[in-house]
Amino acid sequence: MDNQSFIGRRKTSTARVYVQPGKGEITVNNKPFETYFVLPSQQNTINLPMEVTETTGKYDIKITVRGGGSTGQADAAQLGIARALNTLEPETHGVLKSNDLLTRDDRMVERKKYGQPKARKKFQFSKR
Repeated sequence: MDNQSFIGRRKTSTARVYVQPGKGEITVNNKPFETYFVLPSQQNTINLPMEVTETTGKYDIKITVRGGGSTGQADAAQLGIARALNTLEPETHGVLKSNDLLTRDDRMVERKKYGQPKARKKFQFSKR
């Protein structure tokens, strides 16, 4: 495989995922993923595509994430890994799709409107 990258996005985060056969090492921005994503929920998010397809320990994964917060970055990395596994092992497509791992979560922050303090909050109305 000639260094193909897979992209995952969530909120304002972007993850570029490089997958190659190996021992199952996962690095995020040149750090072990356990030190980059400290929360167990975020670690589970990243491991989920490998667990459902039973490919844990089969591939070395290098992830580069930019933008957003840690949860958005973890979700972006999850989508990138799922897309990579879908391409490398086409027979896993059904399992990944049934677990909703191939769908990009397109929810974004709503923009702030003028004349209001936030996106939907309004200043107190006064009749007089």
